[in-house]
Amino acid sequence: MSSENEQVPLSLTTDETKSTEESISNQIVNNVNDEENRSKAITLKEEGNKHFKDGNFNDAIESYLRSLEVCPSDDLSTRVILYSNLAAAKDHLESNEEAINYCNEALSINGNHTKALIRRAQIYRKCDKLDESLADYEKYLTIVPGDTSSMRAVFELKKEIEIRNEKMKAEMLGKLKDLGNVVLKPFGLSTDNFQLVKNPENGSYSVNFQNNNQ
Repeated sequence: MSSENEQVPLSLTTDETKSTEESISNQIVNNVNDEENRSKAITLKEEGNKHFKDGNFNDAIESYLRSLEVCPSDDLSTRVILYSNLAAAKDHLESNEEAINYCNEALSINGNHTKALIRRAQIYRKCDKLDESLADYEKYLTIVPGDTSSMRAVFELKKEIEIRNEKMKAEMLGKLKDLGNVVLKPFGLSTDNFQLVKNPENGSYSVNFQNNNQ
């Protein structure tokens, strides 16, 4: 007489067994396909590198893009290199915006990828995006401290930004002066009656009234 608590061994049904076997089989196939695609991606990347070295940048771009198509999504190290290489090829073709976009793709995978970071800094500077360029150079120096060319670029960019800001300030003040003259004219005044005095300590301005008719 069997006990009421006796456990009956569990066994998979035919359908469950078939489903498990199919799952394992699919996983094996996927792994094989991933390895094949990984190998194809590397071959195409090397093909692109050869085109790049030969100066055939459009052909290099085509090879890199084909490599990206087959490169497994989890192979981040290869994908970041491909995006960085695409940025380099576009840079040589003076396609600045596309080059920046590819740098962005590379840096979205690895924010400290030095080649993509320094290239984006250089392209930003060429495009007169001085603040963005400075930020990239400063970040690069946190990864590669003491890099002389980047240190020089940071020094120069800070000067360029200062000159640009002073120029923008002068243009803005000129426009304000023109507007002020229109407003003050009915009162017999002009902006010449007001003197801007710069505070050397903080760079702010104060306005002094002066009666030029006295």
